[in-house]
Amino acid sequence: MEWIFILLIIGFFVWRMMPAKGVGSVSTEALKGMLKDKSKQFIDVRTPAEYKGRHLKEFNNIPLNVLKSQLGGLDKSKETIVICQSGVRSAQAAKILKKAGFTDVLNVTGGMSAWRG
Repeated sequence: MEWIFILLIIGFFVWRMMPAKGVGSVSTEALKGMLKDKSKQFIDVRTPAEYKGRHLKEFNNIPLNVLKSQLGGLDKSKETIVICQSGVRSAQAAKILKKAGFTDVLNVTGGMSAWRG
């Protein structure tokens, strides 16, 4: 009986980390070639303190906990690239964006932890 509970917990975490339907991913290497593209919008969903410590200047800081309240200031027609520290919070943000009607959403694989630039 205990193993069923353990499997359920593992399954829940795997499910939480899976990308939302229709959400793509982009490597940090591929991201380097996109940063100058003004037709895209870049969102960093880390806390203001994390963002202040180290960030990419093209990314606007909209912490995950306030993202839903800031959706009106974003352009649903633009390709939206989302980053966080490891890729977990940005995957959650990507799900929020997809549910809100954003059609072209990319999550940065590995987040800022994977950034070498």
